[in-house]
Amino acid sequence: MYKIRLGIPEIKELWDDLCEKIKADNANKNEQSLYKKFGKAMFLLSQDPRHPGLASHEISSLSNRYGMKVWESYLENNKPAAGRIFWVYGPNKGDITIIGIEPHPNDKVKAYDKVTLSSMGDTIG
Repeated sequence: MYKIRLGIPEIKELWDDLCEKIKADNANKNEQSLYKKFGKAMFLLSQDPRHPGLASHEISSLSNRYGMKVWESYLENNKPAAGRIFWVYGPNKGDITIIGIEPHPNDKVKAYDKVTLSSMGDTIG
């Protein structure tokens, strides 16, 4: 079992904003959908980062750029620009830190050049 952490500031702010909107019952359909998919992905990552539904795999171009192994997992599949989360192991043993949420890149040659990741940050409650 892994402790899920959220990259700062972007990922933590995104999750906090989604949680507030869901709690206040004023999230639009896209926000509701992202909340459900992101929540499910975090749960699956915490249980088993190699869960088949996540299709987790290392993205070597991002690993090289950031100097640590960066993994990509599915938020969704089989649709244009399907959502992906990017994550790393750490900063502590037993931690996984989600450092990015992006649509799947369509550019095959330099697919991950435009992906910018958050730094490691707070633990979710």
